[in-house]
Amino acid sequence: MAGKEGKGQRREVDADSPGPAKETAAIVAPVDEPEMPAAVVSRRAADRLRAGHVWVYRSDVMSVPDEAPHLLAVADQRGSLLGTALYSPASEIVLRLISTEPIATEAAWLDLLGTRMRKAVAERSAILSSGDTDSCRLIFSEADALPGMIADKYGELIILQLLTRALDNEAVRIVATNVLREMLDPATIVERPDPRIRELEQLTTPPDAAPLYSRGEPLMRTLFRMNGLLFHYDAGAGQKTGAFLDQRENYAAAARYAQGEALDVCTYQGGFALHLAKACPRVTGIDVSRAALEVAEQNLVANADVLNGADVDWIEANAFDLLRDWSDSGAVYDTIALDPPAFAKSKRAVEGAVRGYKELNLRALKMLRPGGVLVTCSCSHHVSLADFTSVVAAAAGDARRRVRLLERRGAAADHPVVLTIPETEYLKCLICRVE
Repeated sequence: MAGKEGKGQRREVDADSPGPAKETAAIVAPVDEPEMPAAVVSRRAADRLRAGHVWVYRSDVMSVPDEAPHLLAVADQRGSLLGTALYSPASEIVLRLISTEPIATEAAWLDLLGTRMRKAVAERSAILSSGDTDSCRLIFSEADALPGMIADKYGELIILQLLTRALDNEAVRIVATNVLREMLDPATIVERPDPRIRELEQLTTPPDAAPLYSRGEPLMRTLFRMNGLLFHYDAGAGQKTGAFLDQRENYAAAARYAQGEALDVCTYQGGFALHLAKACPRVTGIDVSRAALEVAEQNLVANADVLNGADVDWIEANAFDLLRDWSDSGAVYDTIALDPPAFAKSKRAVEGAVRGYKELNLRALKMLRPGGVLVTCSCSHHVSLADFTSVVAAAAGDARRRVRLLERRGAAADHPVVLTIPETEYLKCLICRVE
């Protein structure tokens, strides 16, 4: 970490991210305590941090020290300390606040990292001791005050993601590995990079392909248990870290309401479909990915003894095309689940996302028998719960169906929401009765 010689030296940062800052950089007094390099941020960013958010965008950084380290004090333009942040020079989110207090040394930061990891894992203990689930998200980035860190447990296999430059170092990997071993004694811990995030953050050194830890022969494939069902997991395949743990509670809720013949649209590896099969004699899962459906079939076989002989089949198809054809031809179902991928990964994509959500929901509503159940989801943060609810309501109006809301749901409890960080609340799930 840089010493005192960096103090007071400044270089300007390009302002080309969301929205220009209105203020110009001012001369500020050096931060009195601690004596460490400080980034100066605009009034807009300072207000945002004081309100409880933790991100500072590139356009709101007025100056940073030359050769800035990955741990920086953050000050407003008057020199008042706002806290300590992780510095990501290539990211649009340049600063991620980790404390409102000064953290003067690398050792202090690593100690705080370990403490927060232990707290996050301990808070998931009730989920993992339930008996029917041995998998969950252990660490959820900003929601656990660990920006850029994700850890997921699939049975005895733990997947770690380090998604910012400040975390992409051997010291952090050692602390993370030791904490996870200490608290959970897994068979294997694997770091799984996210190629898109690594490009955005310009993380140039790829992690070692070997596991961070392994008790004996590395465990790279396993069966994990969720709500009493078994699912195959491959550490080298699939989306995100490999499975959608955030839907765990919504899967169970959908099964409670499911009835008759069911359709799971964008089934991926069969998450909703297999849960619906607990209550429905016939289930069809649709996905555009053949590889995902092959895993879904493996999951079906693994659960044959608990699905009461339900007839489950898979169709490889584009959901929009198939639902349009089926709704036009008069196909009907008693339960339909819609779980599409994120349609809006930026604010610019919201308009198109809204059209996509409306089209899917309109087709599903036309295909439901009176008294049927619609389970409809959105994982697009930029489409708010209010907007998503309005989209489903508009689709109901166009379909001339009366839709009664049974439950309004979000992500499972292992994906906590911080009220002052709206980005942590991204998953929406509406369970409806369609009349």
